[in-house]
Amino acid sequence: MSRPSSRALRLTALQDRVEIVRFFFLPSRCIGNTSPVSSINFPGFCLEDSPLGVRLASNAINVAATFNRSLMRQRGEAMGAEFRGKGVNVALGPMMNLMRAPAAGRNWEGFGADPFLSGEGAFETITGLQSQGVQATAKHFVNNEQEHFRTTSSSDVDDRTQHELYTIPFLRSVQAGVAAVMCSYNQINGTYACEQHASINGILKGEFGFQGYWGATHSTSPAVLSGLDVTMPGSLVPGTNSSFFGTTLISAVQNGSVPESRVDNMALRVLAAWYKLGQDSGYPPVNFDSHNNNAPDDEQVNVQADHKVLIREIGKASTVLLKNVNNVLPFEHLKTIGIIGNGAGAAAGGPNEFPDRQGDDGVLGMGWGSGTATYPYLVTPVDAITARAAEDGTTVSSSLSDTDLAAAAAVASGKDVALVFITADSGEGGGLVEGNAGDRNDLQAWSDTLVQQVAQSSANTIVVVNSVGPIVVEAWIDHPNGLICLKVWSGLPGQEAGNSVTDILFGAYNPSGRLPFTIGKSITDYSAQVIYTTPTPILQIPYSEGIFIDYRHFDAAGIAPRFEFGFGLSYTTFAYSGLSIRGSPRGGQAPTGPGSSVDPWLHDPVVTVHFTVKNTGQVAGHEIPQLYVSLPASTNSPPRVLRGFDSVFVAPGGSQGVTIQLSRFNLAMWNVVEQRWQVPAGKIGISVGASSRDIRLSGSL
Repeated sequence: MSRPSSRALRLTALQDRVEIVRFFFLPSRCIGNTSPVSSINFPGFCLEDSPLGVRLASNAINVAATFNRSLMRQRGEAMGAEFRGKGVNVALGPMMNLMRAPAAGRNWEGFGADPFLSGEGAFETITGLQSQGVQATAKHFVNNEQEHFRTTSSSDVDDRTQHELYTIPFLRSVQAGVAAVMCSYNQINGTYACEQHASINGILKGEFGFQGYWGATHSTSPAVLSGLDVTMPGSLVPGTNSSFFGTTLISAVQNGSVPESRVDNMALRVLAAWYKLGQDSGYPPVNFDSHNNNAPDDEQVNVQADHKVLIREIGKASTVLLKNVNNVLPFEHLKTIGIIGNGAGAAAGGPNEFPDRQGDDGVLGMGWGSGTATYPYLVTPVDAITARAAEDGTTVSSSLSDTDLAAAAAVASGKDVALVFITADSGEGGGLVEGNAGDRNDLQAWSDTLVQQVAQSSANTIVVVNSVGPIVVEAWIDHPNGLICLKVWSGLPGQEAGNSVTDILFGAYNPSGRLPFTIGKSITDYSAQVIYTTPTPILQIPYSEGIFIDYRHFDAAGIAPRFEFGFGLSYTTFAYSGLSIRGSPRGGQAPTGPGSSVDPWLHDPVVTVHFTVKNTGQVAGHEIPQLYVSLPASTNSPPRVLRGFDSVFVAPGGSQGVTIQLSRFNLAMWNVVEQRWQVPAGKIGISVGASSRDIRLSGSL
């Protein structure tokens, strides 16, 4: 902990320290707030939702699809600049839960279905955010993998699975120096996450050595003694500012239930974050009202700068080209284009028609819930495509309805290409959207019939999907007439949605996005599902699939996906050669106890993998080489797991050397008996390729 925070703490009374750790909702201008403490010139914190910033950035699932660390960090920097410019101290994000169940409602807020990819997304986002002096919050710790019964369920997880999957993004968050962690509402193995000693004191503060503060709560003494540092909002009575902390915590100290030294440590962690991020000097005051944009004290300070350029860039780089029969893309020499589907146009009531974006009308730029933002504007595909087509003298016709099949057929018929825009939405629990309560009811697109109708009418049907995650496309991907020539997953690209996809369609940008999840042929292909009903007060969610989720499960079970994890096409082709593997992870032993999971011995590079990528096509572009590790069969591990990636730009005919370093941690498994990370004995496979199943080079240690 910092010396300034320790000095400040000595100047406070118990009442002050309790106020420092009591976060509340109202009355104030921010979503979350703390009271000022005049004795140390502590002004209190302003906390805000939305890991999307003020401008509506591409969602986390999209930036994950870029497999580009630079874009991940730039996105964090831009959001941090916006939060700081508004006077926000604490950004309540990023979210980093995994896609255990593909239909889970908040999957789009996270970085995909792989713990390594999610960890890198978390690390870069937090580093970017906090470079601007804003405190980031890693959430939700941990096992918050569905919206149904999220406050009345127990995620029952074994020790190896917890360490090797669900806590990995949080470990990387700690390595990034994250200021705060938000716990999840659910129970973990029968104890609420906010009260679970094993996860808070054992893993987060113990093994990971987390020095920041931890928030949310269900109680006073049990939560505090289990390692919880702040309450947010923690109301004794919902909708009020009565608190599990406040006078309740003071009473717990006075009656001996909670040691005063524990409260000292709680307040110290909060103050340490304040000083560490430089918020004690020259930090902008709050200049907005999150509850009323038209309030007299909302100064309407514009902090958007030129971030729209970055948002458009991420939107392009995250677009995944999944099918391109006869090289229909990019568009050249077209005379006519038909655009079909509600997902191509504007919402009837404007882009902010629905509170927290909890509705589905027009182009889908984000899911719904507390992780959303207000659109400053939203570029629709129909407008962007029409404007670009006019430059070529191309005529565009449209039918922006999902239900008027006759109009769809008429617009598609006789056109050089017919573009169908379809969506699938989800979000934070509460309320219904198209009959879906947070979690999706299934993995079907919401307009399969529309696609089928257009495919009957056009020999060049292009399907553009804006969705929160995987959708099952078997109803039309292999249409009987063979007319579905192309599929594009555009994710949730934010306010520049139309411009981003137009850049891809017309060849201004060579697609380089890769799937951060697996697209299966049926929802039953996946190893875990959302549980929608329960006969008991507490739903038991058995994580019986263990470490085998998404592509790990598909590979281990021998299930053929429609499109595998890491897959994505380009307008060019790449060849791999010259694999070199040097170094060894052998020797020494990982420590146990406090800080063991972040020990340098475990994370220092010990193996260097080098290879060459050559552009064998006619178009410059980015390739996304991916490195997978295969542990010995005796470890009962997946056939291969992602442990490295890069984004390399290569000119036509050019070559680019790629070096990926591996640490012992990248080659280790969790030893549940010895409670430490261990590099297993035996041969460890190293595979390099263009996706989890397109392996180009192989070697071993």
